[in-house]
Amino acid sequence: MELVAEKREVFGRAVRQLRIQGLIPAELYGHGLPNLHLSIPAKEFLKVLKEAGENTVVTVVVGSEKLPALIYDVARHPVSDEIVSVDLYQVRMDEKIKAAVPLEFTGEAPVVKEALGVLVKSMHEVEVEALPADLPREITVDLGGLTELGQSIYVKDLSVPAGVKIVVDLETVVVSVTEKTSEEEEKAAQEAAAAVGVEQVVAETEEKKAERDAQKEASSSAEGSSAKEVKK
Repeated sequence: MELVAEKREVFGRAVRQLRIQGLIPAELYGHGLPNLHLSIPAKEFLKVLKEAGENTVVTVVVGSEKLPALIYDVARHPVSDEIVSVDLYQVRMDEKIKAAVPLEFTGEAPVVKEALGVLVKSMHEVEVEALPADLPREITVDLGGLTELGQSIYVKDLSVPAGVKIVVDLETVVVSVTEKTSEEEEKAAQEAAAAVGVEQVVAETEEKKAERDAQKEASSSAEGSSAKEVKK
């Protein structure tokens, strides 16, 4: 799948004009590769994002160059949910990378269907390592085997394609079945879970930002080193 982009010379507050024109400012970077400042037609990007997702390799077309990359990060406006910027991570097809793959829950847990318990999802994505071409778009979690209270599905129970390695603790709970509680207890539990979720999102966002900044820093350093070598 191709994503056509153009190099841009507009930065800072001036990128607002790009958005008015229906363009999204983007950054393309990768390990040991030079950074590229790009603009992408919003409609085209939304189409590719919907079809490919954030962990499928797409081909970024910049002039005569065709660069394999992952849609690494999509920043949205907190109120309008409009996409304000995009980070693309250029990959080498012969080097393994790590990526968070969404979990797709399928089927229905019999114990929940019989109104005996409540389903609690502890994970919505899992980090894996694989060659770019082997990254799955999603990993399926079948709920059909949850027939009793207290049962859980762990990371070790997940089925992944050949060439894909899960890199988180295999004993981590993905989903479990707990007893039904009163409305007040359920409300309190939901509020507690929401609070934990916010903390996790903040932590994950900060971690991802730090990782993204480190990747950009590495690319910039590599670009600077290359420039020095050329001058010599």
